[in-house]
Amino acid sequence: MTALAGPLPNRGQMVDIGGRRLRLVCEGPADSAKPVVIMEAGAFGFAADFGVVQDRLAGQGLRACAYDRAGMGFSDPSPLPRDGINIASDLEKLLAAAKVPGPYVMVGHSMGGLRLRQFAARNPGKIVGLVLVDAVTPQMLEDPQTTQFVSGFAKASKWAGLGASLGLFRPLEGMAMANKIGLTGEAEREKRRFFASGRHNRVAAEEVAEWPEASKQAGQAPPFDPDWPIAVITAGAPPPGVISLRKTMQAAPANASRHGYVDHVAGAGHNTLLGPDYADHVVKGVDFVLSAAGR
Repeated sequence: MTALAGPLPNRGQMVDIGGRRLRLVCEGPADSAKPVVIMEAGAFGFAADFGVVQDRLAGQGLRACAYDRAGMGFSDPSPLPRDGINIASDLEKLLAAAKVPGPYVMVGHSMGGLRLRQFAARNPGKIVGLVLVDAVTPQMLEDPQTTQFVSGFAKASKWAGLGASLGLFRPLEGMAMANKIGLTGEAEREKRRFFASGRHNRVAAEEVAEWPEASKQAGQAPPFDPDWPIAVITAGAPPPGVISLRKTMQAAPANASRHGYVDHVAGAGHNTLLGPDYADHVVKGVDFVLSAAGR
């Protein structure tokens, strides 16, 4: 397959993974002795989503890499379905081609939680630990309310793809909805640009449509190794003495780990957890994993 011509980013590099390219953004010292932090964005997300988190990790001397999944952001599309197995395979190829060796601390936001489950099951020898940021787990689709939400989200995502393709999102690029995370600088410019991109939104809708299949695939994969330190960070603190089913499911991986950590962040939203007001909670989760792993 011939790589498609496309725009070149100001940050990161375009990496050929076998006839098509994925965009990879790495920040922080390349010679760090610490494990590399690999970041997986959620639905409609790409490398820009982690702009603030990467800056703060780099400030601590850590190397952190985020990427654009196939067809998202600057990356070339893939001819394969956007399910969990194909996305995990792409990430494996990307890290190998870019010569980013393990072991890794894996960070996943939202639907990125499913991707991490798949990647970790396929690469157990390369995992130091995981940080799950308001992340989805395979068990969530066992809840009828979540199943109903996913169905509605898939329909809305399809309409978003159509609307962006018709240019309807262009007038909204400068509005708050195009940058819910609160990014700044080049990451903000990227986020606003691809908020209105027809291709980006169409592929994102394809990923959301594959959510049930990706969830099934992740559920069939082996669970996280209980020896891996796992930090779970969720948006919003529950009322005293009350833990919702969603938060219980989100916290389950940390509770199943011998080195688990759960942080329900008061005041944070699903997107703003990655922004300037709350990114330190994600950094703290990475620090916890490294410390618990003796790194």
